[in-house]
Amino acid sequence: MTRILITALAGAVLSGILGFLLLPVLRALKAGQSIREVGPTWHNYKAGTPMMGGLMFIAALIICLLIAIPTMEDYSVFYVLAMALCFGLIGFLDDFCKMKKKQNEGLTSIQKFLLQLAVSALFLYIMYKTGGIETVDGKIPLYIPFFTQLQFPIHPLVYILFAMFVMVGCTNAVNLTDGVDGLSSSVTIPVMIFFGAAAVLNERMDLALMPACLVGGLIAYLFYNWHPAKVFMGDTGSLFLGGAVCGLAFALNMPLILILVGFVYIMETLSVILQVGYFKLTHGKRLFKMAPIHHHFEMSGWKEEKIVLVFACVSAVMCAIAWFGIM
Repeated sequence: MTRILITALAGAVLSGILGFLLLPVLRALKAGQSIREVGPTWHNYKAGTPMMGGLMFIAALIICLLIAIPTMEDYSVFYVLAMALCFGLIGFLDDFCKMKKKQNEGLTSIQKFLLQLAVSALFLYIMYKTGGIETVDGKIPLYIPFFTQLQFPIHPLVYILFAMFVMVGCTNAVNLTDGVDGLSSSVTIPVMIFFGAAAVLNERMDLALMPACLVGGLIAYLFYNWHPAKVFMGDTGSLFLGGAVCGLAFALNMPLILILVGFVYIMETLSVILQVGYFKLTHGKRLFKMAPIHHHFEMSGWKEEKIVLVFACVSAVMCAIAWFGIM
């Protein structure tokens, strides 16, 4: 337990130092954010704010896990890290394209979807082949939160296909949450605390190092990203976090817990789906003032800080409920 707490502290310190060093570099490279034309007009003043700030907590995590290797017995954490890094790389390519084009459109939607699908498939295949995914009589048991003794055995191929689309959907849902200063990191901190505690509960102490380090790293990142933000994590950071959330859920054999711990991510995504569907059905009417739903609250007069605090509290409450679902 002491090792986990030290890792969290190390993640915070390293992320803070790396942020201090990275910020002037991003400014010098003019790696600034472009604001979407269809986005909130009141965000225009944020144009030019450096993006790719997610590199600070990603690098801190890599350093911490590499240092911890001599103390490890279970190396499955590196499968999760590798998957998250691949998602982060997709985000980095997207950010780089945006930076080069000087606009808010990087990779196309289909390019990102296919790349994310490929990463998910590879991660799941490796986890399955190396025993990282539990099997019983050749099938994979799907555990139900709050009914841990109840399980549905699923054929590996069906499970992997199901898991691929869950991963891609969840990762992009986390990405959608990164639309207000401090929001994505604040919502994700309780999620990482949950997965760290769940790993300890399942005696996966080495796996617990990853969420512990990310808790510390995200807290340090908030120092730079709290409103008014000095830097944005970019798709580099948000897709990495999405990959980490999904990877930890599947590594711990509890993918359905994402419904609870990822409640805020899901609500953000549903608000976009409902908005688009309602707009088409009613020929131009809107269900929300703007989607994702955090922009609806902005247009209703909420300050960014209030949105972040309320959404983070909702995330924390849902993670607390989820904890009882795995006991």
